Amino acid sequence: MSSTIEQQSQQQPAPQPPSTDPVLLLVVGIVVALVLGSTGYLCMVHRSLAGPIGAIGGVASALAAAFGVALALRRR
Repeated sequence: MSSTIEQQSQQQPAPQPPSTDPVLLLVVGIVVALVLGSTGYLCMVHRSLAGPIGAIGGVASALAAAFGVALALRRR
């Protein structure tokens, strides 16, 4: 009986690490480009918004970095 269990455990393939979907990367890239483009446009056209948008961008970049680290650690 133990030889049957050993044979079954040896036949199972090793689990593959999760791969990133290329469509998801494309969509994220497009969204990031659109957000950065609209932010740049707002800062150029409405100079009074440059300070608040910069502050929000600083906080958002810190949150994005923390979110990225959390995802990277979760996938291990």
